[in-house]
Amino acid sequence: MNKKSGLMEGLRFIVTGGVCFLVELAALVLLRDTCGLDTLIAVPIAFLLSVILNYLLCVKWVFSGAGDQGNAAKAGFLVTSVMGLFLNELLMLVFRGVFGEDTVLFTLFGFTVTMYMFNKTLSTAIVMVWNYFTKRAILKKGLLKKKKAE
Repeated sequence: MNKKSGLMEGLRFIVTGGVCFLVELAALVLLRDTCGLDTLIAVPIAFLLSVILNYLLCVKWVFSGAGDQGNAAKAGFLVTSVMGLFLNELLMLVFRGVFGEDTVLFTLFGFTVTMYMFNKTLSTAIVMVWNYFTKRAILKKGLLKKKKAE
């Protein structure tokens, strides 16, 4: 992969991650604040919605040719996502213990930002690094083998 295509892939991954983060955060807020679920129950549900969207965008847009991967690559993506889910949940538990979650940080245009939203943002940033490197390795590994065989 040349530098330009690597840069574009990275940029597409960042855009995809941003969209998925917004979907996940919106689902988390809805589940926690509207439906009344505990944060540690709402987090994995929102995370799973985000993972599904992330997978679809990664194979169709971020990692070119990744949609041609077989079941092994899909299983690898699933395994790394489950590991990301556990990492996410662990970080949210730790951050809840350290920072709390109900403290109001600020209100902007009638929307109140509380500590659990900050915790989620911090957790997502850490898990994003994990996701990029593990998913790239899983989805691109099969491509490299396929190209060498041709």
